Amino acid sequence: MHVARTRQELARATCYVRQSHPSLVLVPTMGALHAGHVSLVAHAREIGGGVIASIFVNPTQFSDSGDFNRYPRDEAGDLALLAQAGCDAVWLPQVTDMYDDANATAVDVAGPALGWEGDARPGHFRGVATVVAKLFGQVRPDIACFGEKDWQQLQVIRRVERDLALNVRIAGVPTLRESDGLALSSRNRFLTQAERRAAPLLYATMLAAARDIKAAAAVDDRLGAARHTLAASGFAVDYLALVDGETMSGVSQAGPGTRLIAAARLGSVRLLDNVAADESGTTQPKLTLDDQAARQSRHRSGSG
Repeated sequence: MHVARTRQELARATCYVRQSHPSLVLVPTMGALHAGHVSLVAHAREIGGGVIASIFVNPTQFSDSGDFNRYPRDEAGDLALLAQAGCDAVWLPQVTDMYDDANATAVDVAGPALGWEGDARPGHFRGVATVVAKLFGQVRPDIACFGEKDWQQLQVIRRVERDLALNVRIAGVPTLRESDGLALSSRNRFLTQAERRAAPLLYATMLAAARDIKAAAAVDDRLGAARHTLAASGFAVDYLALVDGETMSGVSQAGPGTRLIAAARLGSVRLLDNVAADESGTTQPKLTLDDQAARQSRHRSGSG
């Protein structure tokens, strides 16, 4: 696995990977990697291209400098995990590679960036859109993989790619979960034991609400009841809403492509999650760590 720490090393690494693969797939990360990130690399490998991951804790998407400083970092562990996952190269830029003193350009997004996380974290999507555009310019991938756990972020990136004609196919990868339903996140490590036991209630409550809404329950009443359930169990709910899955606009009934989205704080940890809420009568199947292990085993044996 090639490790690039300068622009020159990145150019050599991408050239080497492209020599032996028909396409280049980028997996952008902020490090503190876990099995969910491995699932992104696994998806990238299944697409069939050469895989390059990036590790960069982007300061411009944090509105709180304390949150930026607390964000977990483990470069040695991250590199070992990426090598084990079969990554071909890793890009480890410095802040100066992204933002020099003369930097005068940023990407402002409206549309799907408005509301929800856009309201809760002012400037967040401006930072995300800008750094992703820079990564696309530096790596020049054909495809980029992003997790569906951060659903609004995924829609923002898709909009940026379309509006700026960046010619990168954006692949959404299903959320990987613990066996009890908790979505994997780098921040889960900060949950206390009691909070960790309570955390899966967010996903369970969302699934129950989605089923009821699809069965024609009144959306406002059902979401209000779900918020009450979570608050009674110690969650501070920022939002729990039914939205159009592409535009992120609030909607009053489930239909094709609608999504139930939530952000709730449990202790010091802010949990994000989402589930499909269309009229098909089913929610998206849960992809767990056991499923991921089986998937990796099939890949190593050449049977899948």
